[in-house]
Amino acid sequence: MKKIFLLLACCSLHFLSFGQAPANNLGIIPEPVKVTKKVGSFTLPKIVILEAASQPEVTPVIAYLKSKLSTAAGTAVAVKSVAPSASIKFVLNKKNDPLIGAEGYSLSVTAKKVTIRANEAAGLFYGVQTFMQLLPKEIESKEYTKGIKWTAPCVDITDYPRFAWRGLMFDVARHFFTKPEVKQYIDAMVKYKLNLLHLHLTDDEGWRVEIKSLPRLTTVGAYNVKKVGQFGTFTAPAADEPRTYGGFYTQEDIKELVQYAKDRFVNILPEIDVPGHSLAAVVAYPDLSCTPGADKYVVNSGEPFMNWNGPHNTAIVDNTLCPANENVYAFLDKVVTEVAQLFPFPYIHMGGDECAKNFWEQSEAIKALMAKENLKTQQEVQAYFEKRLEKIVESKGKKFMGWDEILEGGLGPNAAVMSWRGIKGGIEAAKMGHDVVMSPTTFAYLDYMQSDVNETKVYAKLRLSKAYEFEPVPDSVDAKLIKGGQANLWTEQVYNIRQAEYMTWPRGMAIAESVWSPKDKKNWNYFFGKVEKQFGRFDEAEIKYAPSAYDPSFSATRNADGTLKVTVTNEVAGLDTYYSFDNSFPDNFYPKYTTPIDAPKDATTLRVITYRGKTPIGRMVSLPLVDLGKKVK
Repeated sequence: MKKIFLLLACCSLHFLSFGQAPANNLGIIPEPVKVTKKVGSFTLPKIVILEAASQPEVTPVIAYLKSKLSTAAGTAVAVKSVAPSASIKFVLNKKNDPLIGAEGYSLSVTAKKVTIRANEAAGLFYGVQTFMQLLPKEIESKEYTKGIKWTAPCVDITDYPRFAWRGLMFDVARHFFTKPEVKQYIDAMVKYKLNLLHLHLTDDEGWRVEIKSLPRLTTVGAYNVKKVGQFGTFTAPAADEPRTYGGFYTQEDIKELVQYAKDRFVNILPEIDVPGHSLAAVVAYPDLSCTPGADKYVVNSGEPFMNWNGPHNTAIVDNTLCPANENVYAFLDKVVTEVAQLFPFPYIHMGGDECAKNFWEQSEAIKALMAKENLKTQQEVQAYFEKRLEKIVESKGKKFMGWDEILEGGLGPNAAVMSWRGIKGGIEAAKMGHDVVMSPTTFAYLDYMQSDVNETKVYAKLRLSKAYEFEPVPDSVDAKLIKGGQANLWTEQVYNIRQAEYMTWPRGMAIAESVWSPKDKKNWNYFFGKVEKQFGRFDEAEIKYAPSAYDPSFSATRNADGTLKVTVTNEVAGLDTYYSFDNSFPDNFYPKYTTPIDAPKDATTLRVITYRGKTPIGRMVSLPLVDLGKKVK
């Protein structure tokens, strides 16, 4: 988890309202480029005739459509290469339409036919995603649903993405997620036209990808002691506690996941996080460390091993690879060789973040390296490491990418930068002519709490409306160098796939719209109306999501007598908030919040609930006043 720039993540919210909200909210996320709503509707027949040319690249799109329609609607799909009476038609343009590009599409829904046109199969796939969102929410059900009128409104849509890189990062290292769970995560992201899954495969808590030439990475490095509670505060495991919690993906698993993603027009970006965040690798092969005694280290299970306070991270145990050790580069050559063969995506992400250097400062080998290479600082030591690593990656035919710390000490000639500590690193890299992907904590960190309360305790907050403010291209850089953006889900506090879903959605929708839709189409109130429609689809799909947008935010000041004056702010327009201080549970017959309220002198708890009209819509929120008081400056 990225610990820096907490203050940026906790900035006060403001509400977006740019662009003009369309009169007819079809509920499509991300918002298409152009929508023309027409009179009438299309009704799915019992047997759908799909006209589609028998081209191999279209096969997965056909399979996807058949599966969706047959599962929920019980509709059979007959595929024909020529069918004048077709009810759905796929058309790959013989002449390229430059407006829509490789992933764009045009969708025409009339009373008699649905037609999706695209330059490439990816565009057909995204056209299908939009068509699914025009059908009733029950289309997302995992079983046949009776009694539904399967209609879609007549509409003409022209649509294409703003960015080619539209990603989610899924940390499968801190807690292991199974192959079916990763597929489940992919299935959810493609509904919103996200096309890049960044798998964080290695960290201090586990090494998750089989490297056949280095078997101890997974026989030893993939397992720790199971702990439940507040990650990062656990007691150190006893020597006799079983180290059986975790797992890894075999190379066959990886190949299966890559193909599964490819069939849904998703690329997988592998991340091997070095030289920091490498405790699992060091435990497997202690000679990779600069520090004597590394052979006594164990894979971290959530017990404290880093000091995150102060301007620089310091390690309690040395979780870094040693830049002065030639064995490290031989090790990395083996790792990158096998990873490059498994993942066809052009980039390999090699981490580079949060590398504690206090053990390097004590290392005689590092001191000798600095003298030999004329390196003045530890940042230059890491830059030396990164540049050698970049050459290894490029020798395998891949492009090198790292977190923005790789800028420190000097950037390699061809490195691409993923900017997480705000957008500053991305701006710096772009001004140097390097490719950039924006994933700033400020807008895109999905491990952060989604409201002040009712959330797993994390050190920072990111509300849905703040995520929706994400703009990948700063004014001061060449837009061509910004490849796109992504949201990152770190999983220290995420133990299972249900919680991963809860943390991702609906904030993942906000990021999806920010990287697909035209900038001037964004409108917060309109967007949240669409989100609410998507909630019903998630219910049908049995995917968990966070209702946190309905929870208020709280701030306070001190009155002269020491009591608190509390301000309550709703993220969603049109809600009423009712409250109590007497330890009872308020409903809409309790006092309604209208202006900042004074907490009674001896009160201990503020409880609130939000309503839309006479219907409770938010969760019951219980906020200890002592906690609120701690936030008063």
